[in-house]
This record gives sequence, structure tokens and C-alpha cells, in this order.
Amino acid sequence: MRTVQKIVEEQVRRWQDLMKEKQESPQGVSVITISREPGSGGRVLATRLAEEMGIDIFHQEVIHQMAESANVNARFLETLDEKGINLLEESISAVVEEHHLWPDEYLKHLMKIIGVIGEHGRAVIVGRGANFVLGPERCLRVRVVAPATLRRKRVRKAFDLSSEECRRRLLRTESNRRAFVRKYFNADIADPLNYDLIINTAELTMEKAVAIIRGALGP
Repeated sequence: MRTVQKIVEEQVRRWQDLMKEKQESPQGVSVITISREPGSGGRVLATRLAEEMGIDIFHQEVIHQMAESANVNARFLETLDEKGINLLEESISAVVEEHHLWPDEYLKHLMKIIGVIGEHGRAVIVGRGANFVLGPERCLRVRVVAPATLRRKRVRKAFDLSSEECRRRLLRTESNRRAFVRKYFNADIADPLNYDLIINTAELTMEKAVAIIRGALGP
């Protein structure tokens, strides 16, 4: 299992290599954020999307650990030039003002980590309220959902849980994600107006869901 520090150094090297090759950050939308209901298949969808597009993926757990480290924050910021840092600071200020936030140290780090990823582009970000940090001009905001009965069935099978254990797990995960977005972004995670695209995996295969998201990105 790779440590977060190793993941960070690998990512920084990839960005530095692109800079050496003089590949500029892509214009337009090049980042997809994935918010998902537990058991909806959002994590699997995000992974498959990143693989098919040949871009980076940042899962919720990794982003969270990155945001807890001031060293990671500084290391990521080193990959931006002065113009990029200024743009990042402006975009974060706009988010704070728009959502009426009082950011603590964790949220400041979180927004910078997500913001740096957004500046470099070519990435899928899963969770951590990334859709509230990045501007719509650089980000396609996707919410992945499924009926509760199907989500329970998937979670029971994946983790070999009893019916009651499954119910508690889903309630806990859903409650934690809703509370996180409410606390840090003063928003409702389930509000469809916070997203550009809602994917219901009850009726769509992963292949079709990936194709829909790629189609929404445009040519």
C-alpha cells in the first residue's frame, strides 16, 4: 500500500514532467468531480472513468490525508507558477465569499489541494466537496445515485453484512458525508442544483455511465 507521501511525490513528478514537456493545463473542463451515495457504485465509476480517459484519480481518503498535512500543501503549491498561485487564491476567495464560509486550517488546506489539482487539470476527484471548490468553467460536477434497495443489496454483498449491519453502515456513511458538506461548505450534498449531471446506476451499466460523462465533457 503506497503512503500518501509517496502518492504526492509521484503526482508532483507527473506534473513536473508535463511542465518540462511544455504541456499547458488544458483549457475548458478537464476535471470531473464525483459525489456519490453509498452503494451507488460511484467509486467504481470514477476509477473506470479515469482509466478510460488516461487521467489521474484522487479518492476521498487520499484527499483527506493530503489536506491534513501542511507539508503536502506546500509541496503541491510548488508545482504552480506565480500566475497559477494568484488564480488559486482568487478562486478560493470567491468560494469562501459565495458560500459564506469561515474556513479553519483543515478547510484552507483542503481547498488549496483541490485547487492545485484543478489548475493542473486532467483528473477525477472523488468526494470531499470538490464540486464546491472548483469553478464550473474547469469542472464537470457529477452526482451518482441509486435506489436505496439496490444500494443495500450491493453493500451487503460487497462487505458480507447482515441486513441490520448494512442498514447501519449506509446510514452512518450517508450521515457523515452530509454533515461534512454542511459543516465545511454550508450546502446540501443531495441538492441536484449543486451538480451538472446526475447518474442513476440502477438503469445504466458502468460502460454507459462512463460514455454519458465523457459525452457531457464535449469534444
